[in-house]
Amino acid sequence: MTFAAIPGPPPPLPGGQPAGYHRVAIPTTTATLAEHAAALHQRGFRLALVAAHDDHDALRAVYLYTAADPDRRVELHLPIDRDQPTVPTLAGLSFPAGRFEREMHDLYGIQPLDHPLPRRLVRHSHWPSGWYPMRHDAGPPPDFTETDGPFPFLTVEGSGVYEIPVGPVHAGLIEPGHFRFSVVGETILKLKARLWYVHKGIEKLFENRTPTDALPLAERISGDTAVGHTLAYCRAIEDAFHLQVPAQARRMRAILLELERLYNHITDLGALCNDVGHSILNTHALRIKETLLRLNKDTTGHRLLRGGVLPGGATLRHIPDREQLATIGADIREIIHLALGNSLVAERFTGTAILTAEQAHDLGTLGYIARASGITIDARRDHPTGNLDDDGLLADDLYTIPTQTGGDVLARFQQRAAEIDASLTILHTLVPTVTPGTVTSWPTDTPHPPPGTVSGVGIAEGWRGTIVHRVEITPEHRLHRVKVVDPSFFNWPALPVALAGTIVPDFPLTNKSFNLSYAGNDL
Repeated sequence: MTFAAIPGPPPPLPGGQPAGYHRVAIPTTTATLAEHAAALHQRGFRLALVAAHDDHDALRAVYLYTAADPDRRVELHLPIDRDQPTVPTLAGLSFPAGRFEREMHDLYGIQPLDHPLPRRLVRHSHWPSGWYPMRHDAGPPPDFTETDGPFPFLTVEGSGVYEIPVGPVHAGLIEPGHFRFSVVGETILKLKARLWYVHKGIEKLFENRTPTDALPLAERISGDTAVGHTLAYCRAIEDAFHLQVPAQARRMRAILLELERLYNHITDLGALCNDVGHSILNTHALRIKETLLRLNKDTTGHRLLRGGVLPGGATLRHIPDREQLATIGADIREIIHLALGNSLVAERFTGTAILTAEQAHDLGTLGYIARASGITIDARRDHPTGNLDDDGLLADDLYTIPTQTGGDVLARFQQRAAEIDASLTILHTLVPTVTPGTVTSWPTDTPHPPPGTVSGVGIAEGWRGTIVHRVEITPEHRLHRVKVVDPSFFNWPALPVALAGTIVPDFPLTNKSFNLSYAGNDL
């Protein structure tokens, strides 16, 4: 399915009110929502987030659209009738919109009218009917029993067609997810991924905490993305309080973000080699990962870089050594050379599970998956939050965004390799510009109370892709609402699309080439 722009010039948008950093808010109604959304799509905006809100006396939804060059952020604010909670669907304009709407229905009971696929997304069959846990009056959960019947998987019929169910419990330590293959011979006709087995109520856990008390929760949304999620969260808090982050703290944050990217990408490169039988390269990749994790521990005191990003700033215990990073880079490049120089590895990677640029665009994919299909999208360049030095000398040239065009496993491998080189270049530039210690603009006392509830949006390019947090904070300095969007929410639907027409033995390899987060998706 292609989600094309409506032909003709985009209709005008009413003037928005300033709401934050490069952000305006536009009030809308059920009658004008689709028109406003269509106008934004035609102007090149993408839907980054949809957040439902329960304000006790009313319901509402906030649709956040973002665009680059220049950085722009537009929110559509829609009031919702509490007695008849419905919204007009935007699924025909945007595939991600349809999934956000299904999430809203499952957690808030807000019904998207005329939705083309109105089945549940988050809720499993044992969830109590009529219980919407994000509503303020939800109360304690009733008994969880089988109420809604089995998930309505689409049955593929035909001569020789059979199903292969995999999961939700898997071998090893990965989190649960159910994959149902419809297959003829070994060829995959259709794959359905069923997730949310570990829905943890993260967004509910944020409620009523102070911004600083919630920091450990942000760090643990997805364990391998502690920096990315914490940075997006802190940027949202800073946006709400209009805090300026010192230039040195911005550089320290950038260093932490690239260190996180490094250890995750080398882990994936080794795992991809392992999935095609080249286990010795995986062993060496794990050796390098361990070196990087120890470097992380020296840098922030934690192997996963927790504790480094703070509201208003950052803290580093130790500055990474550039010579050590250069040695690590040479080691990684040798692994990449050996992998791509092996004909068996190259043949398994090449042409496997292609995600075309059109498919990636229509599904709203992000991060290295999108860039491996030729889509140049990266929040470090598209949504910067200040220069990296006081003169603005580093901001424009530092982030060169590599892309590939193949869209297959090989392209996703090569994209990771290119991003490792880019990260090493960034670190080589930034490491000499910082010193150990804490740099922050967060006041000793909490910031001056806002006159009313304030909102903030934080955007960061985590190693998997663009992360977005939106917060609302009460005058009492309590979090009223935190909406979290991990790139895996956008990228999971692309996995079945890429696998259509491949063979079942290619599933583990393709799945690893995507390496999506269960925890970041199953909030």
